[in-house]
Parts: sequence; structure tokens; C-alpha cells
Amino acid sequence: MADQEEEDLKMALHMSMQHTPPEPKRSKPRDAAVGAPVTSPEDCRRMQRELMAAAAEKRMKEAKSAPAASNASVSSPKIVKSCESALKEKVLETKEKAFESKEKVLESKEGNLGKEEANQLFSMLFGSGVSKDILAQWSNQGIRFSSDPETSMGLVQHEGGPCGVLATIQAFVLKYLLFFTDELGNIAPDSLQNLGARSFSKNQYVATSDFASLSEHAKVRALVKSMSEILFLCGNNRRAVIATLTIIGHEIEGSEDCKKYEAITKALEGLSIESGSDLQKVLRVDAYTSQASVLQRLEAIIPVFESRMGAMLFLISALLSRGLDAVQADRDDPSLPLVTAPFGHASQEIVNLLLCGQAVPNVFDGRMDLGGGMFLKGISTRVEVGFLTLLESLNFCKVGQNLKCPKWPIWVVGSESHYTVLFALDTSVQDENEFEEREAQIRKVFDAQDQSGGGGFISVEGFHHVLREANIRLPREKVDNLCSAGFIVWSEFWQVILDLDKNLGGLKDSTGLMGKKVFDLYHFNGIAKSDLNGSQLSFGGEIPVQRPRLTKLRVSVPPRWTPEEFLADVVPSGFGANESSGKETEVAKPEPPQHAPLVDCIRTRWARAICNWVGDPPSIV
Repeated sequence: MADQEEEDLKMALHMSMQHTPPEPKRSKPRDAAVGAPVTSPEDCRRMQRELMAAAAEKRMKEAKSAPAASNASVSSPKIVKSCESALKEKVLETKEKAFESKEKVLESKEGNLGKEEANQLFSMLFGSGVSKDILAQWSNQGIRFSSDPETSMGLVQHEGGPCGVLATIQAFVLKYLLFFTDELGNIAPDSLQNLGARSFSKNQYVATSDFASLSEHAKVRALVKSMSEILFLCGNNRRAVIATLTIIGHEIEGSEDCKKYEAITKALEGLSIESGSDLQKVLRVDAYTSQASVLQRLEAIIPVFESRMGAMLFLISALLSRGLDAVQADRDDPSLPLVTAPFGHASQEIVNLLLCGQAVPNVFDGRMDLGGGMFLKGISTRVEVGFLTLLESLNFCKVGQNLKCPKWPIWVVGSESHYTVLFALDTSVQDENEFEEREAQIRKVFDAQDQSGGGGFISVEGFHHVLREANIRLPREKVDNLCSAGFIVWSEFWQVILDLDKNLGGLKDSTGLMGKKVFDLYHFNGIAKSDLNGSQLSFGGEIPVQRPRLTKLRVSVPPRWTPEEFLADVVPSGFGANESSGKETEVAKPEPPQHAPLVDCIRTRWARAICNWVGDPPSIV
């Protein structure tokens, strides 16, 4: 019996060393999407031979050393366990090698878009009847910093249209320049996986306003990190796609900057993008899964994004990182182009894609259920940098807390025709005091019942839900009065809350101090405009300097100071008056407030904000 088993083992060993062992039977093919990528047939055969040989040798040794009488009954479980262990180790090793191989392939994958995908991309961006003027706007805007020392931290816009892309990148750049200065040195491998993941701290941090002292290296590093973070955000933190041009060869990598710019400028001579076919001919696409690879690649080719094609290439990179089908699924109406006619502005979907990684068209939180299985999509999570819009002050929309209260005090600001950036150096402007926390809590519950798309009113049924959720106990007569019209308006409801005692869930404050805030904000407009504040003297008088605009605003937020009260020279007790007094008193009027459309935007975040600045008013157009 022992001799027969030894013969069988020798036969098994001989068969295992054959070049092409028979294929094992399988009931169904392996799923390549689960586990490690499938390796080549030759690798599978080699692994199979090694496993079978190891198992056979193990069994032969144990068969010879064990007593013949107990060989079959004792050694078999050990042999099976040994084979299983060897098999698991070998499979794990093979999976790791295969994954590493796949990772390398993805990190270096490159090629042109297919014809169908290129046509889909162009149609999504511009539609079918796009004008040459709009295409020229998007083909002539690079991502470049201002050469003016006072605005050197800002990206310059020369053409209308791509401002939505530039302003969003600018917001992320400011995040790094202001609050992540320690990451602007050489890239450390151990910090790459946590790029942009620093949590917002309640501890106060005040950044410097000495923008003229920023080095070119720090600014480029901030730009590269910002672009990488946005692309991975679009790719669900799993991948990033970088779109460049095939007409710009690898020779620009590693060469001197001046030679890079010369080569790129020459390569772009006469280039125009007017169709999906044009995109297919010149677009090169690289897909990555490693943040380290993306940072290194972006840093090597940053002159390409500084060129006149930069803004368009970055937008295409973001769309491809998200995936064209996923972008269309994000949208409420995918038939409309992302670049809006007739002026070629970036749509809200583009801005939202770059802010939160999803091309949703709305700015409210979560989803709005319209009934019948229909709903509108908004912002699902809190973002790194936020968004405010003039349209909210005009009651055209309602910006949710996810965009209005970002992790860092930086906001893209939208008007009817342009995007700019608002930011603070002090993180404490985001901290809420007791008054603001309660106000935000009540407003969030109210907005959840607002089915008007941000109109600021709710149904009677929704109102009773708000009272329960926010733990507000209104007297019966006040409830009846608010519900008399059949719907409840926020402004009227809020006035009732301000006059309601705290023990009933209100915010009545006899001191007038609750909610008082004073802080500074900065506004940056990347369009080069005439700036009288920086005018130069000449024999003919002052010559305005053409440059981007940076304006510092002093913001005061009194607890209950309405414009009507201010015009009447009456301020709440405690705001510049004797705090022990419980009466409204005539006091020395503070510096007169100034007004510009930006102030209306700021008031959508701080409702009672009063702003002052020096020189020309800040422009959001």
C-alpha cells in the first residue's frame, strides 16, 4: 500500500512539472472586478506548477517518515492543511503582485479619447450651436498668477467665461496659502495620502496678509496641490485624470522654464478647438490612482496649464475624473450644455463639480423631493471651500449650510455673470456663538420643510413640524396669527423668535449683546480692471493700473441691528452703548456703512452684516 502511494506521489510530482497542466474545471469564469486583477495564463500555470510540486514533495517526505500503518489516517489532514496554507500564501503573493502591476499600468496609462467619447465630451461642454467667440474665450485662458505684488496670490482672468473654473481653483489655492503653509515645501511621501484631509479646528488660526512675500515656489506648490485635490475629489478619491495635449511632447518635462514656455507657445500656434473631432486629435489623457504620481505629473507639466488652453484642459480633466456618464447622471437636465449661452459662462454644475466632486445643478443641501419619484439634487456633504451667491439675496435660490459654512473660511462668490472669491484670514469667523447656533438650528429645520426652492416659506403642516423639531413653544395666539395666511414666511417667524423668551425656545435678549461680531474679510476679483487705488502719477495726471482687485472689508454684525434702526440713528443697547442700560438709546453713530452687491452676498451668510472698506467698492462683475 505504501509502495503504491509513493508511486502515486511520484506521478503527481511528474505531472506537476509538465509545461502545460490540464486546466481545472470551473462552473463560471472568475470576476475580474472582484479581488486582484487577472494575471496572464503563463503566470497562472507557473503558480499552479509550483503549488502542486510543493504539495507533492511535502507528501512524499511525510509518507516516508511516518509509519506505514498510520500514514493514510494521520498524515492526510496535515497534508491538506499544508496544501491550503501554501495555496493561500501563493495566491496572496500573486494578488499583491498583480495589484502592483495594475497600479503601475493605471499610473502610466495614457492615450487619446475615442471618437464617440470626444464627441460626447464636446457636446456636454458646448452643445451643438456654440459660437466661435465662446470657444475662443475657453481656448485663451491660462491658470496663471498675477504679477502684481499686492495680488500675487491670485489667478488672473483675461477672458470672460472660464471664471467659474478659475475662481474655484483660486479658493483651493488660498486654502493652502493661508492655512497649509507647512505643506508647501517639497512633497513628503507620508503626507501625500492625507492631502487636503486636515480637519477643521475650532482653535483660532490667523493667517498672514503679506501676500507680496509669497515665493513663486510656494504659489506653484499650492496650485499643484489644489488641482490634485479637486481632481481626486471628482474621482471619488480613487482616481484622477489629467488631460493634456498630444502636440506638446514629453521633451518639456525636465527642461528649463523658458524653453518649456517657448515650446508650448510654438506648439499652440494656430490651434483651435471647434468640434469633438478637434478634441480627439489633440487631447492626451493620463489616468492615475496615486496622489504622489498626480502631484509629480502636474508639477512637471504646470506650464501646459499656464498656457492659453489651461482652463479648458483642467475642466476636461475634472469631467473625465468624474466620468462623463456619472456627470450626466448628476445633472437634472443633461441635455443642456455645461457652458451656458449666450456669454459662455461656467454653469453652476461646473462650479459644484469642482467644489464637491459632483456636477449637481443646485446649491441647497441634500435632495428636494418633488413627489411622484421626482427630486432635485443638491450638495450632499460639507465642502472644503464654500459658495455664496447674489441670486440668494434676490430670492432666486437658497444656498444650504454645506456650501455656506465650509470647513475653511473661503467662498466662491457668484453673481449673474461672474465668479469671484471671498475669504478670511481668521478661522474664528466660522465659529458660532450661542445666538448663531440657535439661529442656524432653527433655520435648518425650517429649510427642511421649505418646498418652494428657497422662497423662504412653508406650509402650516410643515410649520407645526418645525415647532416640534426645534423645541419652540409659541403661545396659541402667535401660532394662529402666523398661520392665518395659510403659509408661514421665514422673516415673520424669525421676528417672533427674537421676541420669544429663551425658556420657550426663543432668542429674546435684554442685554443686546448676544450675537455681536466684528471681523475682516478679503475679496478677490481676478479680472484685470482699472484700479484707482493703485494709480500711477504721470505728467497728465493719474493713470489707473490694470490689475486684479483685492479689497479688505471690515464687517460688523450687530445682534439685532436692522437697516431701518440704523437710519433712525437707534442701535440696540450694548452695541457701542452702556451695557447696563436696558433701553434703546441715541449713541454716537459708527462709521457709515457702505453698500455694494457684494454686501448683499455677505448678508446671506451673516444676515445683519454692515461693511466698510477703503477706496473703490469691491466688484463682483
